Order: sequence, then C-alpha cells, then structure tokens
Amino acid sequence: MEQENIQRGSETGQVIIFRSRLRADADLAERAAAGARMYELVTAMPGFVSVKTFTAEDGEALTLCEFESEQTLLAWRDHPEHRAVQKRGREEFFSEYHMDICESRRAYRFSLADGREELR
Repeated sequence: MEQENIQRGSETGQVIIFRSRLRADADLAERAAAGARMYELVTAMPGFVSVKTFTAEDGEALTLCEFESEQTLLAWRDHPEHRAVQKRGREEFFSEYHMDICESRRAYRFSLADGREELR
C-alpha cells in the first residue's frame, strides 16, 4: 500500500473521498507529473487541512482530502490549473472515478499523551 500524507491544523469541515482507476494506456510519467503539481498547489491553498492517497493491490487508488470549509474546498475545485488537470484526467488518465464530498459533523482525536478530545 502506498501512502502520501501531509496535515495542517486539527479541525476539518469538508472531506473529499476520491476513488479512481487508471486507464491501461495512461502515460504514468505524465500522470505522476500532473499529480505532483496538484499536490504542490493543494497544499498551498488557504483552508487546506490534509491529503492522503492509498493504492490497493488491485490498482484502485483512494484519496482523502480535507478542507476547513465548503468555501475553501470550492476554491480548490475552481482553481484554473486544477480544472485543466481534471479535464486531462478524464481524457488521458482515468478509466473511472467516483467522488463523494462529505461534511464532517463531529470530530474527535486521541493520543496517549493527551487522551481523547472532542474537536466539535
């Protein structure tokens, strides 16, 4: 399983669940370059909290991306470079994808040092 992780802050309001599969003829180097650029952009966006990507043995990828609010998520959705790569993804990279946008209603955190904490 492959994982990429960055996290800022502790509270999240919006979660994107993005499941995808690559096309058999996808240019993997181009896909990696586009993904690296999107990672660079999203991690610099105001309101960005975290992103993690996992790849299953069967090739399906799962990305969880968190934003502080709907407004910050929409700013990412509408970012011009992100829009262009979304189009490329449909035309060049993905054979299929499914995306859910979820609102976090409650959030909790636990650590051995601090115990359990309710964030909201």
